[in-house]
Amino acid sequence: MISPVMPAARRLVAAALAALLLAGALPAAAQDDPLATLRAEREAAEARDAQRLAELVEDRDALAAALEEARAANAQAEARAAAQAERQAALQAREAALAARQAEEGEDLSAVLDTLARHSGELRDALAESWVTVGGAALPPRLDDAEVLRPEHLEALGDALMALTAETGRLWAFEAPVAASDGEIASREVVRLGDLAAFSQGELLERGAEEGLLATVARTPDAVSERLAAFQAGEGDRVALDPTRGQVIAALAQRPSLMERFQQGGAVGYVVVGLGAFGLLVALAQYGYLLKVSIAVRRQLRGLDRLREDNPLGRVLLRFRALADDPSPEALEARLDEAVLAELPRLERGQPLVKLLAAVAPLLGLLGTVTGMIVTFQAITVFGTGDPQLMAGGISQALVTTVLGLVTAVPLLFAHTALAGRSRRLTGVIEGQASAALAERLESRHPVPGTRGKATHAAALA
Repeated sequence: MISPVMPAARRLVAAALAALLLAGALPAAAQDDPLATLRAEREAAEARDAQRLAELVEDRDALAAALEEARAANAQAEARAAAQAERQAALQAREAALAARQAEEGEDLSAVLDTLARHSGELRDALAESWVTVGGAALPPRLDDAEVLRPEHLEALGDALMALTAETGRLWAFEAPVAASDGEIASREVVRLGDLAAFSQGELLERGAEEGLLATVARTPDAVSERLAAFQAGEGDRVALDPTRGQVIAALAQRPSLMERFQQGGAVGYVVVGLGAFGLLVALAQYGYLLKVSIAVRRQLRGLDRLREDNPLGRVLLRFRALADDPSPEALEARLDEAVLAELPRLERGQPLVKLLAAVAPLLGLLGTVTGMIVTFQAITVFGTGDPQLMAGGISQALVTTVLGLVTAVPLLFAHTALAGRSRRLTGVIEGQASAALAERLESRHPVPGTRGKATHAAALA
């Protein structure tokens, strides 16, 4: 039985052969035409397909194998399509479930993200000037640009907080550029005490104007500087910390030293201190002279039979013994008083000047305070009372002169009291011995019964 496919195959083969012959018979001019070239290529492809089909028709076994392969490939494609359809359905179901869940929890996650972003920004701002970021851990990441909260955001924030917490209890020494008070920048060894303080070579440090640059504070107290230097050198186990994060150190740095306080007094302060120093020098010189005289007088008292010229008592007694015996008692007493009064100026020398300076120093201090207050009120007139620090600083400087005046007057008063007491004691000794000598002289001229021994002793002294 002849298959009905055979005539059709033969017709296709004939058509292909005709097409090939036609394509080969085309002239060269037609081959240059793009449309003709495209038509010829299509016809050649159809001829090849027809030839292959004819071969398959002639070979039944190859045709059956190709058909089986096509059916197997179709079955595999249908199986894959079914699997893809099932997977697509599962993904669509999961997508629907996630969409529903996101719709339920979206507002809560957005609120959590906003809270974390706000606290992260506040923490970065709070730790911007902290010591833990100097050579230590990094700041927490910013979450302002995050649209969806992700697990890595929470992990990064938690890791940053743990690292910063660990840095707060860490003692670390490292090299860093430090700007000194004179503006010179040099690399130094810096010791950081957690989040409390940092110091180098006994000087407390503060954050500089540039990123990563440190600078020394205006002034570090001497006791604190010595302790920090010893700790950094390994010679001490104690450090000085400021629990107020630098406020106490800043207050101590603003407190002027003794020399700066003295300079705040201005011209009046210089005058007051100069006069006080001059008065103290005079008082010391005179007190030294009185001590020397006291020693000489005590030595003279132990040997009244040998009078000396190196002390006022000896000079008074020598002058009294040089007087004649015939003057009247009133004249002898007057001569003796004259000799004693002649020694008093040297014993009381400098006391009026010291007393005057002790009285003038507070007045000059008050003068400086009044002039300083005038300047302060003039500044208030110009700038107003909006800045209490300006007014307080002016009043403080104005009161410095009063303090200087009082500080100057108190030692001068003590010095004057010491000089007056010492000179009074010497004067009392001289006057007492002079009165005793006068009494013995008068008793020798007018003997009284029972006083012969005294007259004989007076004659021996004469």
